[in-house]
Amino acid sequence: MRPDPDFWRGKRVLLTGHTGFKGAWLALWLQRLGAQVTGVALPPATEPNLFALAQLGQAAPGMESHFCDIRSPQALAMRVRAARPEVVLHLAAQALVRPGYAAPLDTFATNVMGTAHVLDALRGLPEVRVAVVVTTDKVYRNREWAYPYREDDPLGGHDPYSASKAATELVTASYRDSFLAAQGIAVATARAGNVIGGGDWAQDRLLPDAVRAWEKGATLHIRRPQATRPWQHVLEPLAAYLRLAQRLWESPALAGAYNFGPLPHEAATVKNVIELASAAYPASAISYENESEGPHEAGWLALETAHARQVLGVAPHWSLNTAVARTMNWYRQQHGGADARALCLADIDAWEARP
Repeated sequence: MRPDPDFWRGKRVLLTGHTGFKGAWLALWLQRLGAQVTGVALPPATEPNLFALAQLGQAAPGMESHFCDIRSPQALAMRVRAARPEVVLHLAAQALVRPGYAAPLDTFATNVMGTAHVLDALRGLPEVRVAVVVTTDKVYRNREWAYPYREDDPLGGHDPYSASKAATELVTASYRDSFLAAQGIAVATARAGNVIGGGDWAQDRLLPDAVRAWEKGATLHIRRPQATRPWQHVLEPLAAYLRLAQRLWESPALAGAYNFGPLPHEAATVKNVIELASAAYPASAISYENESEGPHEAGWLALETAHARQVLGVAPHWSLNTAVARTMNWYRQQHGGADARALCLADIDAWEARP
């Protein structure tokens, strides 16, 4: 499932959300593969941020960067037409559960209508062949049972973020069935589990919160240590998105929804992940709590990934131990002065080199 440079070299790719954590990693990987990338996104939401540290906003061969709000359909359509994309990778989103509670209307506007604006901008563009819309593992109606969710399980969402992403799935399916399939565009959605990796500084994410606390010599407070998620290194779903796009180009009939993540039995608790992280980070203090207050968050979630393994040949490269160790090593080296772009490229090299 390694990305094929022969396929991506020279491809015109529209990448939304390239200023975010996953988007910046993907922009860097696409550049490395020789694609012609046009990035469309809001300015970075955190300081520091990987977009700036990896120098993705600077003029560089194979990369154009534009700040544009996907909630603005006219401005977005202009950027899409100018890019003349052959492949569209839509990652732009409000991607956090707790900010979804704080600003539900913004969350729905970005994730639902923003996606509709992206897909609508593709109508009538003759050169587009593939569109991959990234959603989340949280699109399923979570019944808190010991059952990994399959692509044909009911969609839902208790919190605004999850509900907005479930609605994004419906919007995408509607545009595919009503307009884009007849136009010759193969459209798929990608539902990925929780990602970790260097370069994430968002609030309310587990390892960024840990790094912030431990760099200051503070204690990390864990609200729900037994919450279970399908954790994976950021390179795993990004490679899966690239593989999915290539397979859609070759076989448009593969359009549909795909889960990406570790094997179902490899879902791990927050406590498991933090214990692995603390072993790789010096003087790390942790306080485990059992917070029942605050907004609802799912306690247990796992994905069945057999469909992606069988149809696309996608399977995880790195174990959870390796993913956490590489993530914490990235932060330690970057905090010590190492170049963020070089650290990312080294991780990509290591991931691609695995037998």
